[in-house]
Amino acid sequence: MNRVRWLAGMISMTVCATAAAEKLSIERIFSDPNLNGASPRSLHIAPDGSRVTFLRGKTEDQNQLDLWEYNLADKSTRLLVDSHALVAGDTEIVSEAEKARRERQRTASLKGIVSYRWAPDSKKLLFPLGGVLYLYDLTVVPEKAVRPITRVGLEFLDAQISPRGRYASFVSQQNLWTIDLQKGTLQQLTHDGGGVIHNAEAEFVAQEEMARASGYWWAPDDSAVAFERFDETKVPLVKRSELFADHTEVVEQRYPAAGDNNVRVRLGVVSPKGGKPNWIDLGKNEDIYLARVNWLPDAQRLAVQRQSRDQRTLDLLLADVRYGTPKILLTETSKTWINLHDDLTFLHKQDTFIWASERSGYKQLYLYGLDGTLRHALSSGEWDIDKVLGVDEAAGKVYVAGNRDNALDAQIYALPLDGDGGIAPERISREDGWHDAVFADNASLYVDTWSDPLTPPRVTIHAPDGAQLAIIEANTLDVTHPYAPYREALSAPEFGTVKAEDGQALYYRLYKPADFDASKKYPVFFRFYGGPGRQLVNRAWGDHFDQYMVQHGYVVFSLDNRGTPRRGRQFEDAIFKQMGNAEVHDQLAGIAYLKSLPYVDGKHIGVFGWSYGGYMALMMLAKASDQIAAGVAVAPVTDWRLYDSHYTERYLDSPKTNMDGYTASSVWPYLDGLKSPLLLVHGMADDNVLFTNSTKLMAELQNRGTQFELMTYPGGKHGLSTPAMRKHVFSLIAKFFDEKLKP
Repeated sequence: MNRVRWLAGMISMTVCATAAAEKLSIERIFSDPNLNGASPRSLHIAPDGSRVTFLRGKTEDQNQLDLWEYNLADKSTRLLVDSHALVAGDTEIVSEAEKARRERQRTASLKGIVSYRWAPDSKKLLFPLGGVLYLYDLTVVPEKAVRPITRVGLEFLDAQISPRGRYASFVSQQNLWTIDLQKGTLQQLTHDGGGVIHNAEAEFVAQEEMARASGYWWAPDDSAVAFERFDETKVPLVKRSELFADHTEVVEQRYPAAGDNNVRVRLGVVSPKGGKPNWIDLGKNEDIYLARVNWLPDAQRLAVQRQSRDQRTLDLLLADVRYGTPKILLTETSKTWINLHDDLTFLHKQDTFIWASERSGYKQLYLYGLDGTLRHALSSGEWDIDKVLGVDEAAGKVYVAGNRDNALDAQIYALPLDGDGGIAPERISREDGWHDAVFADNASLYVDTWSDPLTPPRVTIHAPDGAQLAIIEANTLDVTHPYAPYREALSAPEFGTVKAEDGQALYYRLYKPADFDASKKYPVFFRFYGGPGRQLVNRAWGDHFDQYMVQHGYVVFSLDNRGTPRRGRQFEDAIFKQMGNAEVHDQLAGIAYLKSLPYVDGKHIGVFGWSYGGYMALMMLAKASDQIAAGVAVAPVTDWRLYDSHYTERYLDSPKTNMDGYTASSVWPYLDGLKSPLLLVHGMADDNVLFTNSTKLMAELQNRGTQFELMTYPGGKHGLSTPAMRKHVFSLIAKFFDEKLKP
């Protein structure tokens, strides 16, 4: 009888809890603890495979990161370094150069330990914190494990530890330095850095657009360091004002806009003990991009990827560092552009290397000999490999991430190195959804971060066949989870496709409003990105603001148009030489589909985008205000002549050869059509999409007598990354759409 009463009580409580499910608030979305749960980031496996290290935010401040480990031997998780124990949060020193670097890496909102490196002996970890470089020794008792190896006040960037652990290295005052960790001596390796000359740094476009954050590379035996030297003399000096709450800073930046001169690059090799560099011959044409640099296992040769200015040719060069004259191993060409990758892998037991190419129309892998001859394809088919995860030469396998089974998923696959079976790779990951894997150096195990639309990120350790070995963070969505109060209101998305004009499938994601009633008409919150490099529609743990809008009575819709990645080159190349055309047509196909749904209020569809998405919002409003009730554009590009060279010329070619394409890709020819309400938002210190994009738009709209709403953020960078700014801007966006879309 008591058990019956208990069960009845539990059922009653469950029903009440469901009925009283809390709704998300914008204040809560951007407050602590993190609604995603205790999600580790920067996961690394120790070189000996003994432990997994990661960064984790504090419960009371998700952006303050500490260093943790999971020990595979005793299956324990412990805090290695409490960032506040070394540096108080309000006294952390970050140089302006480091702030800019973090902005490039999209980590500007983070504090504490934001990066770290393993020593090859698996006994030491190197990390910067508060303007000091620290070494953590796992063989020493915890209270004595951490020691500083640089002094306060020495500004440095890109700290690394050498492959054999003899040296630490960093860039300071535009020169490369090493510390001999055995002797404790400091050595300056380059001496001409300063002003327009930078040594061992990645130039602006390399960091921002080429996914290359470093400008130097250690030889695998510690014998030498290859480094980039770039000269900004010919790059235009742009003076711009960054407006803060209490002051204005005039920033002078060498910014290469589309068509402008880029930096001039050299590649040198120097001993870690100092001396005169040996320079690698990169060819007579100085107007090139140094795309990638890799050492071969013998520590005597460098593989250099040299990309042409128009980005339609990529040469893989092989250079002996003693002589400096390279030979071309292979050349990739494209009629549109070549996407850079980090998948070049040299094998140790044979004179071959793995190379990724999109020559078939999809990104696949190939095995080459060191003489430049193609041995065989490792994969094939109408699907894209995202990246190489690891290689097990003994087992004859290469592990990759890709989307062979579903375009909306990221799965882990094994491919045989002998090429037999590349058509049907072995899927290693078990669950549908999104897997982000990190493999051990020898591919003996991997760490997997997995999620799906109803499951927050879970971190587990696996054997190479996919078998689960351990759980680092289960992150179960139970009553103890930060998201628990909102779990009952969590909406599951629906996925589907509509057709583009050329017949290709466009994937969409749709959320129906909370307490959905098919007899009602609902307004639509239509969020997109639409640009290269980002897939918005996927089967991963979703966006909290989407859920907020769902819970406040909106149909929430997103669609990936042509030009977005992971769908093959025909899909991606549709934007070549004119942006804002195919993308708009595809998003309008999405709007047509929405209007066909009986529960959609077709007169109240609002569009929202940030960065390229902000550009898309403007183009949608300017070209199709008759289809859209209102729009919000955050940090939008308005004229691609104002954006940087590497990104813009990749898709639009040079302004000298495609001026009509640049004009047609800007918002200016279409502004007379912008009739629906617009909310324009921009950070006043944005050094990515410069604030000039929005000030020019303001003037153009004012000259036309077009009314619009405006919000600017003093000191705000591209991501408006402070919690206060995020809370403010998303509250503003929600309020704007409530006013415009809910009559």
